[in-house]
Amino acid sequence: MTVHEIALESFRNYAYVEACFHPGVNVIAGDNAQGKTNLLEAIAYLSCASSHRARYDRELIQHDKDHTFLKMKVDSHGRRSMLEADLHRGARRQLRSNGVRLKTIGELSGYLNTVLFCPEDLYLIREGADARRRFLDNCICQLRPRYARALTEYKRLYQHKLRILKDSDRNPSLLDTLDDFSMRMAQCGALIVHYRAHFVKRLREVAPNIHADCSGGREKLELRYDTVSTVTDPEAAPKDLLPQLLAHQEKHRRAEIETGSCLSGPHKDDLIVDINGSCARSYASQGQTRTAALALKLAARDIFQQDTEEWPVLLLDDVLSELDQRRQEFVLNRITSGQVFITCCEEEKLARLKDGKAFHVKDGQLI
Repeated sequence: MTVHEIALESFRNYAYVEACFHPGVNVIAGDNAQGKTNLLEAIAYLSCASSHRARYDRELIQHDKDHTFLKMKVDSHGRRSMLEADLHRGARRQLRSNGVRLKTIGELSGYLNTVLFCPEDLYLIREGADARRRFLDNCICQLRPRYARALTEYKRLYQHKLRILKDSDRNPSLLDTLDDFSMRMAQCGALIVHYRAHFVKRLREVAPNIHADCSGGREKLELRYDTVSTVTDPEAAPKDLLPQLLAHQEKHRRAEIETGSCLSGPHKDDLIVDINGSCARSYASQGQTRTAALALKLAARDIFQQDTEEWPVLLLDDVLSELDQRRQEFVLNRITSGQVFITCCEEEKLARLKDGKAFHVKDGQLI
């Protein structure tokens, strides 16, 4: 998969920019706060309709404008497609493919897959469970449209149920609708658990070997999926997971009402990472956690290639400067295939990368 060209209007610090890219390596160089990360964020947004650093779409719009427009030509599966996104303050976004409006995020699946690696991801192992859930969700949404739909619906139901629980003190009749929301959340949750478990299974098959290569065989990486305690086999069919999720909900029903919070469901899941038999989050060194984060990201890239038979677009946002020389070399040796975007402050540091194109960014201008 490749990004052929992009056009942005009123996106972050870009008033307007157009650019054509190389199918191999694209180096995006420039000083800090000039727009390098914004460009990669735009590419990633059109692959999954979400940003890795913005909670709301309105944050992507230039501060003195009321809308932003993104357009990108991509090549995948032997065809060229045009992806577009219109984002407005106070209105629903519009996503289009080849001029046809998309009704759901899941319809984006298959046009463009991206794997983004930024400095914050080096702390993926040390952060809370939410960061690792985002990693799983971003990957699976791009590969499985059904998962993307279920996740969107689950988040919507979660917010509704949360309002019911918080407002039930003042309006007890709201609790009459609680069981209905819980049932629908469990139905979506069963799909989410099923797909997450199978993706973690794929990670277990790929990531440990990558981690061993990077660590020189000195460390053993182990991964496991932690979900609702009543689930006996998270890889089971959703119809088998549903009663187990409902049982957990019923067990926590009173506590949810008393605390006004949702205590049951896959919104509390985690990806547990162990190194040499110990919990990496608690005991691993900084170097070990960075190697593990590298292994997860590169494993996701390999899984995308296995599933689609095309390399996803790899977005490396100033991550090389945060790695020591050995890990830099390891990453560079593994990105000889597929399209890659690398941001950095000094492009001469990447002179060893051949077959590519270099851009310089300054004040939202791309040269």
